[in-house]
Amino acid sequence: MQFKHVTLDFDGSVAILKLDHQEVMNAVSIDMLGGLAEALDAIEEKRAEVRCLVITGAGRAFCTGANLQGRSNAKPGKVNAGAALETAFHPFLRRLRNLHCPIVTAVNGPAAGAGMSFALMGDMILCARSSYFLQAFRRIGLVPDCGSTWLLPRMIGKARSVELSLMGERLPAEKALEWGLVNRVHDDATLMEETMKLAHDLANGPTIALSLIRKLYWDSPENSYEEQLNLEFESQRIAGSAEDFKEGVTAFLEKRPAKFRGK
Repeated sequence: MQFKHVTLDFDGSVAILKLDHQEVMNAVSIDMLGGLAEALDAIEEKRAEVRCLVITGAGRAFCTGANLQGRSNAKPGKVNAGAALETAFHPFLRRLRNLHCPIVTAVNGPAAGAGMSFALMGDMILCARSSYFLQAFRRIGLVPDCGSTWLLPRMIGKARSVELSLMGERLPAEKALEWGLVNRVHDDATLMEETMKLAHDLANGPTIALSLIRKLYWDSPENSYEEQLNLEFESQRIAGSAEDFKEGVTAFLEKRPAKFRGK
């Protein structure tokens, strides 16, 4: 399926969403955000069938941030640089945060600015060895956005987060792995193969439980210990009432692989 600067394919129960505006290294425009919204609509329409989402980039980049073409003529003080955040970027990010299934991001090249935030929305973040991350905002006199100032301190701590943002230096994939920012690094030639293996493993899992696990970890940083205990209790009640729980226990007792159906 083709949308504006976005392609969407399905490999069984795995949806593959690809940022596809290679002329600008997949920089994000309002048109692309519209395409992303339509792609998520299509995924929602297949909600019962789609059990994992892969997000990656076309060509040699994952996403190099906001598309700045045409902005050089803007007069200082005449443009609200943050306006597009709330009207276009934030709705997309919120939809990813609340998605019904796990997200795997395959960072196949540079992930800069908003593109870095998009990459970090993955529940599992896989990187090509040649890829890198960049908090590029300071290079054009802006501040980090798209949730990066919330995500980064919780993932790698304040000191490293502030350094990335103040200095605007590249963070190579191997260093990102060392810091605990990403899950796995693969050779460039095998990234997508390894990504799809992982995605299908997740898609074949107990996706009701996996969705609840996503929610638990998203909510955890803002909850007190007691609030998180209560959320675990409620989530376990939901997971325990699913058919997959019965299948999981039965398979364990029968010493066979479980056949989860996401129900």
